[in-house]
Amino acid sequence: MNSLALISNLIFQYSNWFICLCVLTGLLYAFSFYFKFKGFAEQSQKLNKQLGVLRFLSVTIICLMLLSPVIKRSLTQSEKPVVVLAQDNSESVGRTLSEEARIKYKEEIENLKEQLNKDFNLKVYSFGAEIKEGLDLSFTDKATDISGFMQEMYDLFSNQNVGTIIWASDGIYNQGANPVYLGSKLNTPIFTIALGDTVPQKDLVVKKVYSNQISYLGDKFNVQIDIAAINCMAAKSKLSVFANDKKVIEKIINIDNDDFFTTHEIILEATKSGVQKYTVSLSPVPGEITKVNNSKDFYIDVLDARQKILLLAESPHPDIAALRRTVANNKNYEVEIKYADKLTESVAKYDFVVLHQLPSARNTVSNVLNTLRTKKIPHLFVVGTLTNLPNFNQAQSLLRIDQRGPQNNDSEGVLDPSFNVFTLDDDIKDMIANLPPVTTPFAEFNAKADADVLFYQRIGAINTDYPLLVVGEEQGVKKGVIAGEGIWKWRIFDFVQNQSHILFDDLMGKIIQFLSTKEDKRKFRAFVGNTLFNENESIIVDAELYNSNYERINTPETRLIITNDKEEEFPFTFSKTESAYVLNAGRFPAGSYKFEASTVFNGQEYKSGGAFSVKSIQLEVFETTANHQLLHLISSRNGGKVVYPDQMAQLVEMIKNKGFAKPVLYETVKTRSLIHFKWIFFLILSLLTLEWFLRRFFGSY
Repeated sequence: MNSLALISNLIFQYSNWFICLCVLTGLLYAFSFYFKFKGFAEQSQKLNKQLGVLRFLSVTIICLMLLSPVIKRSLTQSEKPVVVLAQDNSESVGRTLSEEARIKYKEEIENLKEQLNKDFNLKVYSFGAEIKEGLDLSFTDKATDISGFMQEMYDLFSNQNVGTIIWASDGIYNQGANPVYLGSKLNTPIFTIALGDTVPQKDLVVKKVYSNQISYLGDKFNVQIDIAAINCMAAKSKLSVFANDKKVIEKIINIDNDDFFTTHEIILEATKSGVQKYTVSLSPVPGEITKVNNSKDFYIDVLDARQKILLLAESPHPDIAALRRTVANNKNYEVEIKYADKLTESVAKYDFVVLHQLPSARNTVSNVLNTLRTKKIPHLFVVGTLTNLPNFNQAQSLLRIDQRGPQNNDSEGVLDPSFNVFTLDDDIKDMIANLPPVTTPFAEFNAKADADVLFYQRIGAINTDYPLLVVGEEQGVKKGVIAGEGIWKWRIFDFVQNQSHILFDDLMGKIIQFLSTKEDKRKFRAFVGNTLFNENESIIVDAELYNSNYERINTPETRLIITNDKEEEFPFTFSKTESAYVLNAGRFPAGSYKFEASTVFNGQEYKSGGAFSVKSIQLEVFETTANHQLLHLISSRNGGKVVYPDQMAQLVEMIKNKGFAKPVLYETVKTRSLIHFKWIFFLILSLLTLEWFLRRFFGSY
C-alpha cells in the first residue's frame, strides 16, 4: 500500500484534536530538548535541527499509536454463477439405453460437464430414490422422486447466485408430489435433457395391487388388481395369483382395445402366520417390450394373535358351554375343552387355562398345577360344589376358602366401586347389580391383601365382605378366582334383558384379557422395528439386556446371525448405545430372513430372535413411456428449454444467452489496527537508533 493510500484509508478511534495534540507533544519534546542544546558546540546548528526532527518524528508517531489508528481496505471479489447439472439415475432411464447408446451418452454428458466447469461454478448431482453428489450413470435407483430433487435444490441454493439448473430425465416419477408446482420456487431457468422413448410400445402391465398390509390368521381379505395393456388389442392373458409360490387363483383376461384397463377383485385367506409373499402374474402376449412388469409382488403380515385357551373341567357343566361361546366369539382366541380324567397331554402349550371345579376330590390335577406354576401360565379357578377346598387353598393364595359345613349359599354379586384394574362400561355395571345368584360354599372367605376384588357376595339381603370374583398376581403369574358356579345363568339373563349376550361376553372377555395378557420379562430380547422392509432400506436391529434388578445394561458383547431362506448365515456384532445395543445390518435382497441374537452375562448365555422379510421395489418397471410433456411444462414455466442428447453441446451458449448466469461482484471492507504493521515498529526503532548514533558520534550523551 503506497503512502497516499495509507493516509487516505487511515482512521483514528479518537477526535482529530488528539492528532494535533500528538503533533504538539512531538514539537514540544523536540524543542525543549534541542533548542538550546550546547552539546555540539563545534558542530553546525543544523545538527540540532536534524536531531530535533528525529526526536519530533519518533515521539509524534508513538503518540499517534496510542490513538489506536486502523487501516480500512476494500476488497472486490468476483463469484462465478452456480450451474447445477443433475442426472436421473433411475432404472427407467437405463432400460431404454442400449450399451452403445449408454457409452455415447456418457461421453456427451462428460463433455458438457467440462464445458460448464470452465465458465461456471458447477455442482453435479444424481437423483432417483435419493439425491447424491456426483454424476452416477449406473441407472440402478428403484424409484424416482423429481419433486424431492427440486426441493433439495431450493434448500441448497435459494440464497445463492444460481445461473440455471440442468437435469437429464425421462420425466417419469413415481414418488413425491407433482414437480411442476415446485419448479417455480427456484426462480432460475430450468433446462432439461429429454431421455427415453415417448412412443408407446406394446406392453401388458400389472399397474397396482391394493391390499391391507396386516391380516389375522384364518381371516379372509380382499385384493384389488389393476391391469393395463397398451397396443395389445385382441390378445389374451392369464392372470395368476401365487401364495408363497403356490398358485391359488387363475383367471383369463380378454384385451379388447389398445388402451386397455381393468380391475379385478379377489379374496384370499390367511392360512399361515408371519410375513407372507403373494405374487400377481400375467402371462405375456407376443411382441411385448418387456415382461418384467407382468408380475408384481405384495406382502401381507399375517398375525397369529390368537391365544390358545383351555377350559379344563371336572365334568360337563353349563358354565363350560357359556365360557366356550364367550371365548369363541373373539377371533383372537382359540378355545379347547378337556376333562381332567381324560387329559393326557401337557397344558404347557396353552396361553391361558380355566380350571372349573378343580382340584376336586377325584382329580387333584397336581401335574397341571405344577406346570402352570413353573411355566408361569395365567389361569382362572371357578369354584363349585365338586371343588376340593383344602387342595384349592394349597394351589393358590389369592383367596382362602375355609368350609364351615356341607351347605351352599346363593350369592349375588356386588360391584366393588374401588376396583380399577380395568374399566367396565356403565351398562355392564348396571347388569352386575341385577345378575342372578351363583352357588358358593358355606364358608369363610379371605382374600390376599394385595388381591383386587371385582365382586363381593350378597347373601340374601346381607352385603358381606366375602369376595365373589377376585384377580391378582402370585410369583409373576396372573390368577383369578370365581368363588361360585352358575355363571351360565348370567349369560341367559343378559339375553333375556338385552336380546344379546354382548354385556356378558364383554365382562368375561375383560377378565380373560386381563389375566391372559403376559408381560415380557425376558432379560434379553432382540427386535426389529418392522417385519417388512423395502430392498432399499437398511435393516436395523435393537437389543436390550437386563440384570437381576431389571436395570438395562450393555456390558457384554452381543452378536447377531441373520439367516436367509437358503440357510446362508450373515454374522454381525452389535454396537453399544448409552444403555442398550443397536445394529445397522445394511440392505438385504428380497426374501425371508430369520435372526438370532446372543450374549453371555454372568456365565449364562441368553438368546433372542425373530424374523423379517424384504420386498423388492418394482416402481420403475410399471411405466415404460417417457413423459417429455412434463419436461416441456417445467422448462417453459421457468424460462428454460428442452434439449435432446445430441443438442447438449449447445447448452452452454443457450445458458449464456439467457443472461441469468452472470458473475456477482462482492465488495468486502476490512479494517486492521496499525499497530500490527511491523514496519512502523522498525521505523520508530530506526529513528531512535539514528538519533542515538548521531549523538554518540558527535560526542554527546
